[in-house]
Amino acid sequence: MTAARFLVVLDADSTLIRNEVIELLADEAGRRAEVQAATEAAMRGEVDFAVSLRSRVAALSGVPIDSFPRVRARIEPTAGVRELTAAVHERGGVVGVVSGGFHEILDHVAPGLGVDRWRANRLVASEGLLAGEVDGDIVDAQVKADSLREWAAELGVHPRATIAIGDGANDLIMMSAAGLGIAFNAKPAVRAAASLVCGPQDLSEIIPLLP
Repeated sequence: MTAARFLVVLDADSTLIRNEVIELLADEAGRRAEVQAATEAAMRGEVDFAVSLRSRVAALSGVPIDSFPRVRARIEPTAGVRELTAAVHERGGVVGVVSGGFHEILDHVAPGLGVDRWRANRLVASEGLLAGEVDGDIVDAQVKADSLREWAAELGVHPRATIAIGDGANDLIMMSAAGLGIAFNAKPAVRAAASLVCGPQDLSEIIPLLP
């Protein structure tokens, strides 16, 4: 594998894209309000992310998997995301995404946004319906940080040449592990802990920070 000059790793929901995918899926079950409140609490760091995610996924039990195309059609890329990924590639970098969301959506969205590699949770389904469970270990804060380190090692990128971009409390360990941690459209605790804070909801604002 050819070495990269640097690595940029983004969160997905409310960072790479403007949506929270689990809330769009909850719409299909008529349970958006309760899932949205639980998501916001988790992003503020008020509850354990893995525990919160399992409870929110349980609310998706019975949602048909043929609703996935409807959900994907509602995804809104964050302003400036394609400009940012293009700029990373022009400078010899690699773009990764590690998400507490779901491969069932991200696998279709990430390639078109210029993402080179990604990692997310998978949903259990049976007979065409979601079972309300996550398949295997949950992608939590530690997995996000471990993914950044793993990808940097694979690409021959020094840890100082990594950038992590996120908005929620489950991004903090990853942001701390990176050479530069950027809070984007972030919760107060994340802004307080980040190396830099990006206020406008436009990822192209980060381009001048690229090496």
